Amino acid sequence: MLNRKDTTTMIIFSQSSDDTEIVLSLESLTQAGIIFIMALAIIITNVLIIATLVNFRGPSEVINSYLLSLAVADLLCGVIVVPLSVYPAIIKDWVYGDVLCRLLGYLEVTLWAVTVYTFMWISVDRYLAVRKPLRYETLQTKTRCQCWMAFTWISSAMLCCPPLLGFNQPLFDRDAYVCMLDWGSMAAYSATLSILILGPSLITIVYTYSYIFMMLKRLRSGYPFHDKEYATALSENLSNPSHMMSFALVVAFWCSWTPYISVKLYEYFTGVKFQMQFLHFGVVWLGFLNSFWKALILIILSPQFRFALRIFCMTICCKYKGRLQAELIGMESDD
Repeated sequence: MLNRKDTTTMIIFSQSSDDTEIVLSLESLTQAGIIFIMALAIIITNVLIIATLVNFRGPSEVINSYLLSLAVADLLCGVIVVPLSVYPAIIKDWVYGDVLCRLLGYLEVTLWAVTVYTFMWISVDRYLAVRKPLRYETLQTKTRCQCWMAFTWISSAMLCCPPLLGFNQPLFDRDAYVCMLDWGSMAAYSATLSILILGPSLITIVYTYSYIFMMLKRLRSGYPFHDKEYATALSENLSNPSHMMSFALVVAFWCSWTPYISVKLYEYFTGVKFQMQFLHFGVVWLGFLNSFWKALILIILSPQFRFALRIFCMTICCKYKGRLQAELIGMESDD
């Protein structure tokens, strides 16, 4: 039976078998639509990033290994976490069971930790390119970076699993329609985990990029370097757009998640919860939107990614992919 009350604002579905009602308001449908569009955008852009990086056969930078790891983490978020919030946003309830809710909460924090640690390794990579320009290629090999990424994924999964194994009741956020682990019941562990994840990452990021921008300022001001070979290598490395691209990725990540962290810290220390559903919804999904910004930043600030993307777009419909890539890469190197 379909009953309508003020069709501009809501539709009420009533099931006579158990007398339950599902209220579909304009607000819930709008929020569900936003989540659905975000899921599509995150999936499409990160599939594009992964396909572009994997398809490219030319000489590539080591940083691409880190970018691939970030894209995989964002794709998992877009495929598993985000879509499962669409239907709960419509009916304003979690219907998939406590086990799946707990697993999603664990996956969210694990992927977040992987992203934070990966940004730390990216900052170290950029630091070594400036600090040791003559030995950078020896210090930062692709195999070594891939090992660091494997270590990051394994360590993040292990660090975040105690609340999952403790069988605590998961929490469904009825304002943002996402499942979370109950970190409040493990305050000591939660504080320790935050320190282990945020402490080394933030300190490393601040130090490394401060050094990079300091050296860039020195180079532009004509600072006298005694070793000409070092000065030449440093100048070439600092002209690499990957420095600004990686810094923009870090800034976009923290700009996306800072509102959520600020709201949660304020509510925790004051004991006062904001009675504004749209605020909690907005700060949570602004954070998730970070998984979409990376593609835009790569396209805007990375000439190598744009070139690899052009090759990918031209080869997906071409029968002779390998030969076309070789010709395009040769043309680029000639330029």
